[in-house]
Order: sequence, then structure tokens, then C-alpha cells
Amino acid sequence: MDFWSSALYDERHRFVSDLGEGVMNLLSPKEGERILDVGCGTGDLANEMDKMGANITGVDRSANMIQEAQNKYPNLHFQTMDVYNMEFHNEFDAVFSNATLHWVTKPKQALERLYESLHSGGRLVAEFGGKDNVLNIRQGMQDSYRKLFPTNEPLEEPWYFPSMGEYTSLMEEVGFTVSYARYFTRPTPLDGEDGLKNWILMFTAGMLAQLNDTEKEQLVKHVGQVLKPALYRDQQWLADYCRIQVIGYKK
Repeated sequence: MDFWSSALYDERHRFVSDLGEGVMNLLSPKEGERILDVGCGTGDLANEMDKMGANITGVDRSANMIQEAQNKYPNLHFQTMDVYNMEFHNEFDAVFSNATLHWVTKPKQALERLYESLHSGGRLVAEFGGKDNVLNIRQGMQDSYRKLFPTNEPLEEPWYFPSMGEYTSLMEEVGFTVSYARYFTRPTPLDGEDGLKNWILMFTAGMLAQLNDTEKEQLVKHVGQVLKPALYRDQQWLADYCRIQVIGYKK
């Protein structure tokens, strides 16, 4: 099931694309390069790379996201595709991915697909959530969920947040030569008074699918009360992001 809301993503979570400009600078797209954007969302960064003269193919497993990307940028090429099912072979100069690989819970299998997509000398440039990413939010949700719904099955998180060493080791196992790796914290402002609520509804929709709307409202309210002392500053919610950036080359 596709839990992604492209409208909520574009209206309230533009920071995902905006903050992706840093990793796009690491990519430094060149005119004429063939670039695969994995987890392209609604296409904003693909469009920026297209403006730089690169030839972009954008893929995302969410049909909602791909439909919106195609509506916004009809001249670009987008496909609904799961990273595990990609069948590109030696086709791209670069694979780019922003804020996606932490949704990929079989990382080695995915990295094999990314490696296969590149031609010899091609590069993978990515940023994603690393160890302890949104730890306060995750703990707040788990604690509130246990308190409000003690008879329910425990919440199962959909993410993979590795350490830098863990991920770069996997990259090397599949054949990448890692030339750059960085781990850093980045407290990230969320949009508006309902910033935390919108973050939860956007990024944990699948995780909370067993709750009805009333129960979700209960949970969101409780999480907000629990987290306000730690994550609310000057009328602004902050998400406690921890990120990893990597560059790896195919031999």
C-alpha cells in the first residue's frame, strides 16, 4: 500500500528537497551526464539537475510521488520502481539519492542494484538518516504508544539508521571504493505550529496504519506533550536529524 501523500510532502516538507542541495553539491552534476535519482519524490532535485544539463531518470517506489513529479515536470523521465527491482546495467554516470536509503531495510541488496546501475568509474552520491536519527521523536512515539495502547502489538519502525562505519563497510563489500563519508547532526526546523504533527503523519503513516483517525490524534497530541521540552524552541519544532553522506566509485 502507498502511504505517501505527495500533497503533504510538497506543502509541509519542502525542507527535504531544500536540504538536499548540500548533497547535490557533492554530486556536482555535469552537462550530459546520465544520472539516476533514487527516491526522487516529487521531482524537485531531479529538475535542478536537469537545469544543469544532466540527463535524469527519477525512480521512486511511491506511485503517488511519481505521478506528482510527472505532473510538475512533464519533460523529465520518472518511473515507479522499487530499488530492489531495478534492472539497470552499466547505464549511468552517477546514482544520486537524498533522504531515501534509510527507508531501505535490505541495504546490501539495494547497494548491489545501485552498483550494477553504474558504468565503470561511475559514482554513488547519497545522504540519508544515520545512527540515532530522530531518536527523540522515535522514543517519544514508542513511549506514548505503549502508554495509550498497551494491549496493541509494539510499533514496528520502518527505517534503517546505520552507523557510518556499518554503511561504508557494506558499500565496500559490494565493490564500491568509498572516497568520502561524513556523519553529522542537523536539527531541522519543521514547518509551523503543527510541524511535529505533520512530520508524524507524513513519515510514520505506514507505521500507524492500524490506528483510526481518532487514535492517531490521541497519539500525536501525547507525543507533542512528551517532546515539547526537548524539541520545541522559540515557537518552532525541531526534528533531531542525524545524517550520513557518502561518495563511492565503481571500479
